[in-house]
Amino acid sequence: MNPPSEPILAIVGPTAAGKTGLALELAERFGAEIINADSRQVYRGLDIGSAKPTKAERQRVRHHVVDVVDPDEEFHCARFLQLADEAIAEVRGRGRRVLVVGGTGLYVRVLRGGLFPGPSRDPVLRAQWMARERAEPGFLHRQLSEVDEQSARRLHPHDYVRLIRALEVYHKTGQPMSSWQAQHRFATGRYEVVLLAVDLPRAELYRRIDLRCHQMIEAGFVEEVRSLYDRGYSAHLPALQSLGYREIGAYVRGEVALDEAIAAMARATRRFAKRQLTWFRREPIVAWLPPEVALWEREVRRWWRH
Repeated sequence: MNPPSEPILAIVGPTAAGKTGLALELAERFGAEIINADSRQVYRGLDIGSAKPTKAERQRVRHHVVDVVDPDEEFHCARFLQLADEAIAEVRGRGRRVLVVGGTGLYVRVLRGGLFPGPSRDPVLRAQWMARERAEPGFLHRQLSEVDEQSARRLHPHDYVRLIRALEVYHKTGQPMSSWQAQHRFATGRYEVVLLAVDLPRAELYRRIDLRCHQMIEAGFVEEVRSLYDRGYSAHLPALQSLGYREIGAYVRGEVALDEAIAAMARATRRFAKRQLTWFRREPIVAWLPPEVALWEREVRRWWRH
């Protein structure tokens, strides 16, 4: 039985940096289970494009908050927090350690510091905004830039879930979400979470990103996207407008050639990785380590002692 005073460890960092491999090794060595903190791996059917751990990897180490919603279901931070809380209680109740793994920085932040008590959701407003976005691509980001420039700067124009939530908060409270967050400062102190980030030279990270994009195609990413469309899921869904699914979806719909789609996916992934690095470098206390298991094991032993 591990002492309840032990912190939760979070393996974070940019996409394609090697978080999954490190997490599996460390979880096996230290008796931990993994809580997913990747906003796309929560969706059933988004497997290859989200770099979701394989069935074999999930048999090696138990994973939580993976495959919990369908692609047309809404998923937000409050839902993540609820599922993560339940999983943490379950894992600790069985005397296991908790390892949070993923590149969605906001999930890790709210796990540690909680959410500000924002207004309820407004389905009518949300439907109206999403309809405008489909008719006028970029509408949501432009609208948010006018009322909450700080939030707009940190959100991608295709991050419809968070763009709509930020607009909703402003329209229902008259105050920008960035202002609410500054007041709240994610300072609830829900868990002690130690952040360990994968550190790679930029050129090596980009090489891994390019390689991963080609490996995804070889693994059947095109067929995965086509299958999602064939099952009736709209290309306009936030899940299918996410990284990779947007670019490969354009190829599946006959809008671009495959080599153009792959190149666009690689470019978008590199930009995404830069934003992830910026996010995690702004976190107050993060230990940055190269992806070498021996170094990580030594660092983990500072926090988890057998």
